[in-house]
Amino acid sequence: MESNEQKIVSVSKYDEMLKNYNLDITDEEVKAAVKKIISEKVPENDNKEVKKFLLGSVELTSLRTTDTEEEILAMVEKVNKFASEYPNLPHVGAVCAYPCFTKLIADSLEVDGVDITNVTGCFPSSQALLEVKTIETALAVKDGATQIDIVLPVGKFLSGDYEDVCDTISELKQTCGDIPMKVILETGDLKNAKNIKTAALLSMFAGANYIKTSTGKEKISATPESVYVMCLAIKEFYEKTGIQVGLKPAGGINTVMDAVIFYTIYKEILGEKWLDNYWFRLGTSRLTNLLLSEIEGKEINFF
Repeated sequence: MESNEQKIVSVSKYDEMLKNYNLDITDEEVKAAVKKIISEKVPENDNKEVKKFLLGSVELTSLRTTDTEEEILAMVEKVNKFASEYPNLPHVGAVCAYPCFTKLIADSLEVDGVDITNVTGCFPSSQALLEVKTIETALAVKDGATQIDIVLPVGKFLSGDYEDVCDTISELKQTCGDIPMKVILETGDLKNAKNIKTAALLSMFAGANYIKTSTGKEKISATPESVYVMCLAIKEFYEKTGIQVGLKPAGGINTVMDAVIFYTIYKEILGEKWLDNYWFRLGTSRLTNLLLSEIEGKEINFF
């Protein structure tokens, strides 16, 4: 049993880490910076080549209560057919689903280079015992998941229990082994820019390979402001540790312009080293047909 004195010491480790970063960040500053990037830089990225890049970053997602094996299989079959029907376009980056469908996806996916992303750790609430989260994650990896998305324990974070937050992330990363793991911050629930940056830094410190905005299950999902703050955190973390971490905006990406804005912010802050479909992912389903339609210049409903 850990004593109160030991707990205080271990908690201070995270506070000491955070002292190395600029957390003096306000929502007003963020809004002004985002507005400037959008007005000055977005127009140059509103082009076909960027949209092709974005298509290759999409994690084609189905995370509905009503999902059936037939529906998931149909989604995978579309990914398989896309490679032959559109040979000059990049395939999606991943298929994302619940872990109960992992073996089905692994057995039916025929396209090399498409990840099988699973949401684990009691998605979307993260409100479960760590043992349960660990078992679910281990089973997903065993069944063939090649990327894992978990949710930050938001309640623990908001109550200041950084030790529990980091222990959870670290334990699940150990369970993933070499499989890349994304930590969903649920930025809409974190209230302000300082909290978003703090949660991002704690997640990366504890072993996240990517940070992700949202589950798509809360009222507020990905926003330009949250993406901006997360990019700042990724950049600072890289400058201090040399560890490169990826980004996944997800939830509420309703238009191609939404994606172009996120891409522009990401590009402006992080630069060329991050401009790769491995490091930049988009969690969405509806965006795929919209991107395809704009690239091809006609309405297409392939997916």
